[in-house]
Amino acid sequence: MDQSSARKGSRVKGKVAIVTGAGSSADGIGNGRACAVLLATQGAKIVLVDNNEAAAQETAKMIDDEGGECIVVKADVSNLIDCEGAVQAAFSQWGCLDILINNVGTSRVPGNAVELNIEEWEKGFRVNVTSMMMMVRHAVPLMKKSGGGSIINISSITALHGGHPNLFYPTSKAAIVNMTRTMAGNHGEDGIRVNCVAPGFVYTPVVYGGGRLPDGVREMRQMASVLKTEGTGWDVAYGVLYLASDESRWVTGIVLPIDAGVSSISPHFQMSAKRLSY
Repeated sequence: MDQSSARKGSRVKGKVAIVTGAGSSADGIGNGRACAVLLATQGAKIVLVDNNEAAAQETAKMIDDEGGECIVVKADVSNLIDCEGAVQAAFSQWGCLDILINNVGTSRVPGNAVELNIEEWEKGFRVNVTSMMMMVRHAVPLMKKSGGGSIINISSITALHGGHPNLFYPTSKAAIVNMTRTMAGNHGEDGIRVNCVAPGFVYTPVVYGGGRLPDGVREMRQMASVLKTEGTGWDVAYGVLYLASDESRWVTGIVLPIDAGVSSISPHFQMSAKRLSY
């Protein structure tokens, strides 16, 4: 699947969406970039939020080439003031906010409880979990003014199982799952739906960038799934598109694994995760 698969349509036509982490950590299509481009080709107006402005501008060019509409906001979502600014940019530009995709995350806190660096642990939680809370904090009032909305938090299938060699990543991603469920209850009466997407072993720039993926591991990741095929950011984006659209108007508080069935075979997952984690 490539960018050409993001066919034009109207599934979110006229809606305003914020996508955090809308750039990519390396050349290619990450989850945030795919979500932004796909939502734009389906008629949404996109606020591209990233602390790497150049990467977000690359995404903007892709959207412009498809005839979509977007703006770029340079922001660090682990900073409360930047979160407020990103949300206000949507309102200033288009007067409403309908969709929030909380996509930013980090995995780079290695080690178990004995080994890990506590300062890095706390910093990582601010990036992976607190940032989402802060974006929602500022998004909800604008969504209420718009008559409701859809929030999608990006977690990971590592949140659903143990077996990961590093404590931080699955712990922070699991926090996102229950945060999502609680937010769904908090804001349902306001017409705001909150759901979670849990990607599996997708092949994205964060995986292959900087030579992080050892030889042979890409094939092992692929074969760990039920479908024996490789996923990409586009697969994640199509799940996000469903949850962002009115097609899912009666869906809130769910966790949607997009993982080619890996999470359905937990014993296999347990063994594979130890070998394939990075």
